Amino acid sequence: MNDMDMASARTSETLPGTEAGPFLNADIPTGTGYFAADSTLPFLAPDFNQIRPADFRPAFEQAMRIHAAEVAAIANNPAPATFANTIVPLETSGRMLNRVASVFYALTGANTNDTLDAIDAEISPKLSAHSDAIQLNPQLFRRVKAVYDNRAAMAMVPEDAKLLEETYEQMVHAGAMLTEAQKAEVKQINSRLSTLTTEFSQLLTKATNENALVVDDASLLAGLSPATIEAASKAAAERGLPGQYVIALQNTTQQPLLPEMENRAAREALFMASINRANRGDANDTRAMVAEIAALRARKAALFGQPDWASYVMYDRMAKTPKTAIDFMEAMVPALAATQRREAEVLNAAIRAEGGNFKVQPWDWDRYAEKVRKARYDLDESAVKPYFEVENVLENGVFYAANQLYGLNFEQRTDLPVYHPDVTTYTVFDRDGSELGLFYFDPYQRDSKRGGAWMSNFVDQSRLYGTKPVIYNVLNIPKAPEGEPQLVSFDNVQTMFHEFGHALHGFFADQTYASLSGTATARDFVEYPSQVNEMWATDPKVLANYATHYQTGETIPAELITKIEEAALFNQGYALGETMEAALLDMKWHSLSAAEAAAIDTPEEVSAFEARSLGELGLETELVPPRYRSPYFRHIFSSPEGYSAGYYSYLWTEMLDRDSRQWFRNHGGLTRANGDHFRETVLSRGGTMDYFRMFENFAGRQPDVQPMLEARGLVGNDPKPNLADETG
Repeated sequence: MNDMDMASARTSETLPGTEAGPFLNADIPTGTGYFAADSTLPFLAPDFNQIRPADFRPAFEQAMRIHAAEVAAIANNPAPATFANTIVPLETSGRMLNRVASVFYALTGANTNDTLDAIDAEISPKLSAHSDAIQLNPQLFRRVKAVYDNRAAMAMVPEDAKLLEETYEQMVHAGAMLTEAQKAEVKQINSRLSTLTTEFSQLLTKATNENALVVDDASLLAGLSPATIEAASKAAAERGLPGQYVIALQNTTQQPLLPEMENRAAREALFMASINRANRGDANDTRAMVAEIAALRARKAALFGQPDWASYVMYDRMAKTPKTAIDFMEAMVPALAATQRREAEVLNAAIRAEGGNFKVQPWDWDRYAEKVRKARYDLDESAVKPYFEVENVLENGVFYAANQLYGLNFEQRTDLPVYHPDVTTYTVFDRDGSELGLFYFDPYQRDSKRGGAWMSNFVDQSRLYGTKPVIYNVLNIPKAPEGEPQLVSFDNVQTMFHEFGHALHGFFADQTYASLSGTATARDFVEYPSQVNEMWATDPKVLANYATHYQTGETIPAELITKIEEAALFNQGYALGETMEAALLDMKWHSLSAAEAAAIDTPEEVSAFEARSLGELGLETELVPPRYRSPYFRHIFSSPEGYSAGYYSYLWTEMLDRDSRQWFRNHGGLTRANGDHFRETVLSRGGTMDYFRMFENFAGRQPDVQPMLEARGLVGNDPKPNLADETG
C-alpha cells in the first residue's frame, strides 16, 4: 500500500479495475488549494511558481482528512470484501497526500529553509499517527485478510496477486495482528521515532554546515586549485567571514579535498571536523538521539516477537535474514583486513621515501594513496578533471549511453518552473518516439541541501492513472566560481551515471499499481540497476562521446582511462573497508535486543558501543574509519526505517552488479539488444516478482559473488557464501 489515491472530492467516479462506487455516497471532504487537484503542467509536474512554504501545513492537514475518509469508506463498505472493492481502492486512496508529500520532501532534502524544517518537525509525528490509524484499523484489516485468505480461489494476474500479498504483509508488519495494548505501544513508538529521526536529519544538516573548516591563512590550503580556494573565499564571505576561507563538509567521513592538501595540520583539521561533527557535546550532538532511536526500534521489534530490529525489518528483503547479510560480508573480512594492512605498509613506505617521520593516519591515507596511485599508474586526478564538465557528462555521456542501450532521446526544456535556479529539466522520449517522462537534474552543493546524492519521483508511473514518471536526480558537486568551468572528478562522473541508473529504473516502470512501480523494490535490490549503469561511464564508445577536454576538445586518451581502471583496483582496503565497516556497524546497532539497546542511554555510551563494535570487526578501523560514524549516519538514523539494517545493500547489490557487468561483457557490451533485455527482465519489473527469479530471468542463472571478489582484488581461498541456498 502507498499514499497514491483517488479523487479528493465527493464523487461516484471510479477508476479502471474497480467495482462501481467504492466511495459512492461516502462523506469524503473536498480539498482546496494548489494540491487539491493534479497539476495542469505537462506530466502533472509540480508548478513551483504556485507553491509556497506556507501552503504545506494546511495541505497536509486536508490531505490526511481526505485520506482517512476514503479509507473509512473502504473499511465500512457493507458488501463482502473483494480485491476490486478493498485492495484496489486502498491502493488508490490518498492521492492528494501523495502530491503534497512528494513535493515537500523533495524540498526539505534539496532546498530547505527554516519554515520547511519547522513544518517537517511538526507534521512528521502526525503523518506517523495517520499511517498507524490506517495500518492498524481492525475493520480494514478484516476485509484485507478476507481477500487474502480467499486468494487460492481467485483468478488474478501476477501483479494483482503481488499487490494483495504486499498489502496484507505490510499491515501484519505494521501490527495488525497485535493485541490492542501492543498496538497502542507501537503507535507511541512510531510517533516518537518519526519525531526523533526528523530532528536527527535537521540537526545533522546544521552540524555539517557549522563544522565546516574555517581557516584564515590561504597558505594552509596549499595544493588546492585556485578555483577551489576562490570558492572557499566566497563561501566565507557568504557566512560573514571576509578574508577567511571555508571548506564545506561532504556527507562522508573522508573528504574529497584531502588528497590535494599539502599542509598536514590542515588535513588533520579537516578530517577531524568531519569525523567529529554531531559528536562534540554541543547543541548539534546527535548521540542521544541515536541511543533513543536504537532503543525504540529494538523495543518495537520485541513487540512483534523478533529478537532485534534487523530481524524485524528484513522480512521483505532479497537477503531475507540478518545472518545471510552478515555472513556475506564477514566472508570477505579476512582478505580485506590483510589488504588494509598491506596497503598501510605501502603508504608508510611512500611517507618514508618522501622524508616523513610519521606513520599514515586517516587524514593522510587518501593523499598518499593518490601519490602511490600516480607513481604506479601515472594517474593524476588533476589531469583527469578537465575532461569531465558536468553538462557534457550528462548530455553526451549519461544520456548518450541511455540512447545506445535503450533508444532514449532527451530534449531540454525551459518552460517548466523549478525549485532552484541550478535545476534543469528534460523531456525523455522512448525508443518509439513517444514521451516516456520528465527528468529534473540538480547537481550542485548548497547549504540548503542535505549531503549525498539521490533519486526520487514527483509523479509515479501507473497504468491505473495513466501517469508517466516525473523523476529527479540530486547530487552535491561543489560549484565552481562564476565563469569557471564546472569540472568534476571521475568519482562524481560515476555518481551521475549511478543516480541516472535509478532514474532509468523509474522511467522504465510498467506497472498498473504505483506501489509496485519502478524503484518500489526491496532495499537490497534497489541499488542494483543504478550500480550496473556505472559501467557505461568507462565504455570506450561512451567515453569517446563525452570525455572531451573543456579547452581543447581533445578526447580523453585511452591510456588515461586504462590507468583509471587499473588504479581502481588499488586502495581497495580503504574503498571497500569504509563501506563494509559502516554496513557492519549498522548491523551491530540493529542486532541489539531491547534490553541491550535500552542500556545504551547516554552520548558517552553511544561512543563506547560504537568503539567496541568497530573493534570487534577484525578490520583496521583506526586507520580506515567507517564511511559514516553513528552520529552522522544519515542513511540509518534519519527516517523511521530508511536503510537501517540495510546499509549492507550497497555491497549486496554490488555483487549483483558485478555479475551483471560480466554478463554484458560476455554478450557484446553496449548494444540495443542487451539494453532491451535488461529493460525487459529487470528495469521494467518494479517490485512485482521474486528478486532471485528476476535476476535469473536476466542472467539465466543465480547470482555469483566471484566477479565482485575479482573486481575488488579479493580473489583467493576465502569462504564464499552460498547465496541462493541461504535466501531461497
